[in-house]
Amino acid sequence: MERFRMELESRSKNEEFARVVAAVFISRLDPTLEELEDVKTSVSEAVTNAVIHGYQGEAGTIQVEMEIEGSQVLIQVRDTGVGIRDVKRAMEPMYTTDKTGERSGMGFSFMEAFMDDVQVLSELGKGTTVIMKKTIGR
Repeated sequence: MERFRMELESRSKNEEFARVVAAVFISRLDPTLEELEDVKTSVSEAVTNAVIHGYQGEAGTIQVEMEIEGSQVLIQVRDTGVGIRDVKRAMEPMYTTDKTGERSGMGFSFMEAFMDDVQVLSELGKGTTVIMKKTIGR
């Protein structure tokens, strides 16, 4: 089993960094370009959600943990922000708490479409953890 862990400041510019690191980490599994893009997009969406919704633009830390076991990659993106009041509703397509109208509410839908399994654990006032799994090279 191989593991990697990093902490990022909750800034939008760190989303791209997380994407690149995830791509490099899973490259040892020799993923297809589609698999690589699926993982990069999912990590990007999870980190963006932490920045925009978890910390609501305020300073905070986002932890990203990646693990490879066999051909499966497990990725956890964790924040200690405001949490999600209703996870089931938040995961519905087009649902967003963004009042600016700039967010589409499709982040969780993309994660679910691109990964094999997505779980969201959240507690109000304590934060959110997004757990994603994908088998590479089916």
